[in-house]
Parts: sequence; C-alpha cells; structure tokens
Amino acid sequence: MSHTWWSRYQFGGVWRVAAPTARVFAALDEPADYPRWWPEVREVIRCDQRSGVVRFRSFLPYELRVGVRAGVRDEAGGRLEILLSGDLEGRLCWSLFPVGRGTLLVHAQDCVVTGGLPLRLGPLARPAFRANHAAMMRSGERGLRAWLRE
Repeated sequence: MSHTWWSRYQFGGVWRVAAPTARVFAALDEPADYPRWWPEVREVIRCDQRSGVVRFRSFLPYELRVGVRAGVRDEAGGRLEILLSGDLEGRLCWSLFPVGRGTLLVHAQDCVVTGGLPLRLGPLARPAFRANHAAMMRSGERGLRAWLRE
C-alpha cells in the first residue's frame, strides 16, 4: 500500500467494561448492532456473513465509508480482527481479557487514509483527525458500557 507519512495512522487504547468477556465479544462480533450503541457509527450495510460497509462520522464535518471484512475471530482466545478497505485501509484488532467480573478490551488500529477529507487536508489537520478519532473511541466505550448494562 503506497502512502505518505501523514496518511498513516496508528491508534490504540484500553476500554474497561463491567460485563463478562463472552457478552463483550458477542457485542463486538455483531457489527449490525453498532449504530444502536455507538453514535458515530452511522450505518452498517452487511454484504454477507463476513463483510460489509460502515459509515462513520465523529465531530468533524466529514464522513468515512469503510469496507470491513472479518479477519481473525477467536472467541476462546478473546481476539477479533477486522480488515479495512475504502477510505481507510488496514486493520483493527480487539483483544479481550477477563478482569474480575468485567472485561478489559485492548484495541489497536493501523490504517492508511485513502479517501475523504483527511486525505485532502493532509498533514495540517492531522492533530484534529487524531482528536476526532479519540472522541469517537471514548463515545464507543461509553456506548458499549450502556448497551451491555441493558
């Protein structure tokens, strides 16, 4: 994948959810439900059992359309991998660890922006795009916690 230094992003973080690992895995493994608990995930269009298209938008006025395809799916090992294409190319990995009666989720994303506003504005807006992503991930953590409390 050909890219410039400013079009590549690596994100990571840790979420803590007060729900058993099996329930957390099941929620992450059902992308059709994401718009119900993750406000920035605007739409999920399922193409088949392993792939689809997702529309994202956080606080900045642009939307990304990303093709998603299931990669590694290891419930016993607590690992989910999603392969990305479209406006973003790369992968997102979730690793789940039981902690007491809850779950620790470690997420790691390595991607290249291939379309949309982030590509057009390049390195000047990179800090804003990183902040936009961080806000989206915080919102996702809050949403997943609320979704699993229901």
